[in-house]
Amino acid sequence: MDTQDLSIAEMGRALRSGSVTAVALAEDALGRVAARDPELHAFLQVTPDRALADARAADADLAAGRDLGPLHGIPYALKDIYDTAGIRTTCHSRLRLDNVPTEDSVAAARLRAAGGVLLGKLATHEFALGGPSFDLPFPPARNPWNPAHVTGGSSSGSATAIAARMVRMAMGSDTGGSIRGPAAWCGLVGIKPTYGRVSRRGVFPLSWTLDHCGPLSRSVEDSAITLQVLAGHDPLDGASADVPVPDYRASLEAGVRGLRIGVPRGFFATAAATIPDVRAGIDRTVAQLREAGATVEDVTLPDYALFAAAGRVIMMAEAFAIHQADMQSRLLDYGEITASRFVLGAAITAADYINALRARRELTDAVNAALGRYDALLTASGLGTAPRFDAPLDHRAATSPMQTIPFNVTGHPAMSVPVALSDGLPIGVQVVGRPFDEATVFRVGRAIETLSGWESVPLPAYPA
Repeated sequence: MDTQDLSIAEMGRALRSGSVTAVALAEDALGRVAARDPELHAFLQVTPDRALADARAADADLAAGRDLGPLHGIPYALKDIYDTAGIRTTCHSRLRLDNVPTEDSVAAARLRAAGGVLLGKLATHEFALGGPSFDLPFPPARNPWNPAHVTGGSSSGSATAIAARMVRMAMGSDTGGSIRGPAAWCGLVGIKPTYGRVSRRGVFPLSWTLDHCGPLSRSVEDSAITLQVLAGHDPLDGASADVPVPDYRASLEAGVRGLRIGVPRGFFATAAATIPDVRAGIDRTVAQLREAGATVEDVTLPDYALFAAAGRVIMMAEAFAIHQADMQSRLLDYGEITASRFVLGAAITAADYINALRARRELTDAVNAALGRYDALLTASGLGTAPRFDAPLDHRAATSPMQTIPFNVTGHPAMSVPVALSDGLPIGVQVVGRPFDEATVFRVGRAIETLSGWESVPLPAYPA
């Protein structure tokens, strides 16, 4: 049985009907990793013993009538900033090559308790910011649509593993767009939940104020299934919110008739880096949503540059605070890109940081006001397609040319959904919702996924 294109729900039905076993799913996935990863570099560490042990336990549970839910027996992988008990967690850095945690991160523990099958740990940009880089202990992940191109970061290995059909879902993190960016550039779905929706305990921080944990996946439904497992209050994470978690699949197929959607066109329409296919993709999506019964109107938000500036100051100040001791004692152990970015935080004053936090509050209020009139917002995920590795890069820039950081600043749930190809590389649109209303984000994203025809676009056959 060829399992590489089965959705999480389809794998679950096959497991429960007895037409496949969790061990078979794990062995198929491990075989794909062995065949495809040597040239794509998604995995920093494959854990076959753990995967097969998880799979055998899942088969035994299901045979005994113990059903842990829709992820039971499903293979997945973790970005290598998530702590895993007994399995090395490196953050893709020399500084943590010997780091073997004694406990799972909360997200890893919840996936394990849900019966998931861990295949291994995935490439990232160093400490979730420094990359793509060739001066680190592991090579950067490559984009399966064209390996000469980057995946986006920092959840680079997660995107590569899914786009190359090694796994259906992998965990990422998002501080300025590190879930949604790779999802957009690799033709995937990436959800950044509301700030506080998913515990970050046991995940190496980049910026306490902006960090979010969430999944990348092949489809909107895959992401909804995964977030159902991850979401929930963690009293030991000071930023975790004690807010009820709804059934994310209950309205997934409800369509968009009657919904009101706002488009902050000023974010992307006149930006010099926006390629015509991105504008066309958004215009086409707007027309499809209107045809499906939604009211779609332009909406004015504060300038994108204000969101980006506030986010940049907060991110770099907090990142420097986290890394200051190591920057002083082990500077040469960092990659060049990482060091050049982190050092920017040393120049940020207390006044700069406080003013950025004040701006964050005002910008959040502005987005909340817009979402008082609209059920969701629709904007670009990125201004173009994935660049080549050999394209000139500004290594001092804290973010890639994405349209994602505004909703790290405000904390609203936001998801990238693929809609088309441009010269053989994916482009996506971004759906933004009210705080803790991921259900509507999934609902709109699922409609876009269907209306765009993306479901019929095959992922790259790799190796060709």
